[in-house]
Amino acid sequence: MTSGPAPPLDPAAVPPGADTVLVRVGAIGTKSESVRRNMQGTLGENLRALLADRGIDAAVEHRRNRPVLTFEDADPDPAAVAAATDAATDAPGVVSASPAATVEPTHDAVVDALARVAAAGFEGETFAVRASRVGTDYPFDSRDLERDGGAAVAGALADRDPTVDLDDPDYTVRTEVHPDRAFVFDEKRPGPGGLPLGTQRPLVALLSGGIDSPVAAFEVMSRGAPVIPVYVDLGDFGGPDHRARAEASARQLATYGPNHLDELRVVDGGPVCRELADTMDTGRMLVFRRFLYRVAAEIAAAEGATGVVTGEAIGQKSSQTTQNLSVLDSATEFPVHRPLLTDDKPTITERARRLGTYESAEISAGCNRFAPDQPETGAGRAEMADLVPDWLRERAADAAEAAERVDLSAERS
Repeated sequence: MTSGPAPPLDPAAVPPGADTVLVRVGAIGTKSESVRRNMQGTLGENLRALLADRGIDAAVEHRRNRPVLTFEDADPDPAAVAAATDAATDAPGVVSASPAATVEPTHDAVVDALARVAAAGFEGETFAVRASRVGTDYPFDSRDLERDGGAAVAGALADRDPTVDLDDPDYTVRTEVHPDRAFVFDEKRPGPGGLPLGTQRPLVALLSGGIDSPVAAFEVMSRGAPVIPVYVDLGDFGGPDHRARAEASARQLATYGPNHLDELRVVDGGPVCRELADTMDTGRMLVFRRFLYRVAAEIAAAEGATGVVTGEAIGQKSSQTTQNLSVLDSATEFPVHRPLLTDDKPTITERARRLGTYESAEISAGCNRFAPDQPETGAGRAEMADLVPDWLRERAADAAEAAERVDLSAERS
């Protein structure tokens, strides 16, 4: 699973003089030159969209494998720098980001900045200085900066009596020196990693609003695939808040890719639920899940998507045995992606908390009223073919075509 977005950065933790956010990418840097250039361009578009969506006045400067967020104000408010850092670490494709102070790329300027940043940010008993350079045309090397920077930091912290620990320090202050300027920082905020959103073809994500499905959707988003979220309303079987929690989850997912997720498709599945409840007992849930898959497939075909995403995990529910999952796959010609297939519930729940989708998932939905008393756990393909009503495919197509479109940006604008 991806690491997911980091918790919000406290503006008090922003280094003194921080006027940029240094953004790091992972998999992008391993691609061929043309692919890397295209992916970095897409990441830049996504970062601009995130900044604009959150009302952050910052720009994206492109450097090779190192986007940098800059501010028009030469001395930006630490709260703005923290917010921009949070935006960067919410972007798929970003491995980490650091609020950083920029100084001239000279030995003395860098050493002074290392001491200044450490004096404000040091916590613990031990420290280390790490330095790297882009290029080699400097009158100093990284070891010079680490040695002299370490001496300057020790002097700045003399009243706190720190010791140097190069193996496992409590605190690390860092510099990255470029030919035109140097960046000094003391924290690497983790991002989700993966690939920039929009570098893969879209997928349809079946979104219930529960704990699992939003996490599954974000997992494929973090591999570059935009999602078209689809919620199937269960009608009388869903409970009054069932749709509300699905919409809340979709809106939260959209905050990670506002230029890619703009609508939630709401499909009326109530009539199908009612008919299946009135006419079936054995296999009812499996037949309904095939209806869900068919709805997703119809929308995928109409929108040029290349697959379906679900939050299913082996054995988590009676409908999610390996046998049942195999017969569900035959409902659609599109591949069904299950990013959470082998994850346990505590792991998924923690991811939901970090994504910000857990709270809405806790809303009581009441959808267990549709489940039969004796669930089917081992249906075979032949048995499933006998159970599926002849009208299921046509009803799924009609329901998908009539789907309501909910604007996900309405409450963020």
